[in-house]
Amino acid sequence: MAYGLLLLRVVVGLAFVGHGSQKLFGWFGGHGPKGTAGFMSSLGFRSPALMALAAGLSELGGGLLLALGLLTPAAALALTVVMLNAIATVHWTKGFWNGNGGYELNLTFLTVAIAVAATGPGRFSLDRAIGWENDVTGLWWAVGVLVAAAVVSGLTLTAGRESRAPEQQPA
Repeated sequence: MAYGLLLLRVVVGLAFVGHGSQKLFGWFGGHGPKGTAGFMSSLGFRSPALMALAAGLSELGGGLLLALGLLTPAAALALTVVMLNAIATVHWTKGFWNGNGGYELNLTFLTVAIAVAATGPGRFSLDRAIGWENDVTGLWWAVGVLVAAAVVSGLTLTAGRESRAPEQQPA
């Protein structure tokens, strides 16, 4: 089990680090802060540059923490918020399948983050090395992460976005 959790954490964590690096630095074919801010603006966010920075830092920082198995609930929270926002603003209307631009991959990444919060990061983690693993894992940690992420995401999607008059809504 320990090797499986290590593999899962490192692969998914580094995938998030890559996505965050695209947003923050323009690496790996990303659009960098300016391009990401433009995209956030097109989604109706009030402070698109701040949202681009928050999304990039959440993905890079949360991914790094997940890969290291450090502060696992905080990593899961950051990643879950980003995935909920991505699903709600970009992917939901495109259906489930990723090939059609749907939320399949986002839901998978979100599930991994919550699952690791529930099971713990495993034997090969920094949380375990410093004696925190048993204190910051379990079902209630996972439920807490999911509820907190839903609240933060809900606030981001409502208070953080411009409201459009009905006549401005896209058809």
